[in-house]
Amino acid sequence: MKPALKAVIVIAIVSIAVALLAQSTPQTVPVRTVIRVESKEPTPPELSRQDVMVRQGKDRLQVTGLISAKAGSAASGLDLYILIDDGTQTSLGLHLDELREFITSQPANTQVAVGYMRNGTVNVAQALTTDHAAAAKSIRLPLGYVGAGGSPYLSLMSLLKQWPGQNARRAILMVSDGIDRFRGDFGPLAPFSPDLYTASDLAQRAGVEIYSIFFRSGGHLGHNYWELNRGQNSLAKLAEDTAGESFYLGLDNPVDFQPYLKEMQTDLENQYILAFLAKPKPKAGLQRVKIFTEVPKVEIVAPNGVWVPAMVR
Repeated sequence: MKPALKAVIVIAIVSIAVALLAQSTPQTVPVRTVIRVESKEPTPPELSRQDVMVRQGKDRLQVTGLISAKAGSAASGLDLYILIDDGTQTSLGLHLDELREFITSQPANTQVAVGYMRNGTVNVAQALTTDHAAAAKSIRLPLGYVGAGGSPYLSLMSLLKQWPGQNARRAILMVSDGIDRFRGDFGPLAPFSPDLYTASDLAQRAGVEIYSIFFRSGGHLGHNYWELNRGQNSLAKLAEDTAGESFYLGLDNPVDFQPYLKEMQTDLENQYILAFLAKPKPKAGLQRVKIFTEVPKVEIVAPNGVWVPAMVR
């Protein structure tokens, strides 16, 4: 083969390889999620965009924005839902003023709603509003009978599928024992209700952090150690998946809500809206990414998964 022809063939092969490589290189899509910082110091340091790193597998992703919740702007606003299980014991009445105080203490750019979980749905007592006094006034005693309980996960799914808010930050505080009375006994080898997994995925997709306060309901299952323990673990899983927190005092009802509500408020104040470019797959879905920082004595808490849109063809 002549040297000139050989050179032409080599160039053609290289060109094709480069073209194929360019086509196989995944594009990136913008993704947004909410994270929070925890620190060993009394007051966590303020982070900048350069302080946060995101990895998707072995790839480091480009961070394009970081907005602090402390900015107090419309961009850092919060939608907060208070969800109370209507099957909860009426002794919850001892803590209603604590919930009302928590609501009225919210910043001006926080919208608050109040709903009651019943029969797999949410009975909205107060839609999202910045009138915190009105939201606090809508708090009432739960019905307190087992038939109103059903499944807190079906109720949660009902709300998540039609989330009415517009803010980038979204959070839910659930007061419940976490027991799925609708599904019944789904076996010792299935530690969680199948609806819990669906609710968790929906919450992560919608960017909703879920907090919970364990409070017992009545009826037979309300005295069952196994079911109480499984309900509490279910609430803890929801919180872990969505970067929230689950509060409890063993299997007993809390004596005081204030320490829990104070911790939740601190978490909300230390949140950031994080934007970055992720590598998509052919189908949209939840993907695991690692979000971290090298700032000393600081830990970033993030949801288990972020919703990444599909690859554009």
